[in-house]
Amino acid sequence: MTIPTITTATSMLMTTNEPVGAGTLAEGEAAALYRLMTWLSPAFPVGGFSYSSGIEWAVEAGDVTDVASLTDWLDAMLGDGSGFCDATFLVHAYRAAEADEPAALSELAELAAAFVPSRERQLETTSQGRAFIEIARAAWDADGLDAMVAACRNPLVYPVAVGVVAAMHGVPLAPTLHAFLHALVSNWISAASRLIPLGQTDSQRALVQLETAVAATAHRALSAALDDLGGATFRADLASLRHETQYTRLFRS
Repeated sequence: MTIPTITTATSMLMTTNEPVGAGTLAEGEAAALYRLMTWLSPAFPVGGFSYSSGIEWAVEAGDVTDVASLTDWLDAMLGDGSGFCDATFLVHAYRAAEADEPAALSELAELAAAFVPSRERQLETTSQGRAFIEIARAAWDADGLDAMVAACRNPLVYPVAVGVVAAMHGVPLAPTLHAFLHALVSNWISAASRLIPLGQTDSQRALVQLETAVAATAHRALSAALDDLGGATFRADLASLRHETQYTRLFRS
């Protein structure tokens, strides 16, 4: 069964402060919110819980030891590393799919796959991207999604997959991007909470402290060109590389 695409009238999703009465949320807005909450929930079976993005090595090396050092580490990953790059790829994938430009999307998918700095990060993002697309096509299909995916020569990495599916469903870009980054940070914190370990309250404190960084990264990515891609998180990239030979591991990356 093909799920109907949300109309462009929902572009105001989560962008207005106008008061609404009970039950007056527009149907399209409710559908968009429902899909975002589902796709980017920890319960959506893409296997995100099994990856740490190198945080496991950072904990063993002593770079991340408590909520303060974790917040600093993740703030850098968000603004100067994989967080910003993934957000930018999501934005450009969304716009290529929305404009029905499969050739541009294919080139972007190839660039995004080549942009990953380590073998384990490659496994992480391609495995999650493949799972996201497979589940979306099986349970959350949309008109044109199969053709758009088929036009790509490379497997879709996770942020590209999310961008394409959201665009084909007509879910607005800004909340999609913000929800993606929130889910990304939440997964990083969840991994760290098992490694340091952190209690539930400290995990929430870390999430609170990163709220501004998430919003700032999303804002930058919405106006970023592909020439703006790049990172300055050498230690985080090194952690991802070193994790490949870490003796004792809980996570796959």
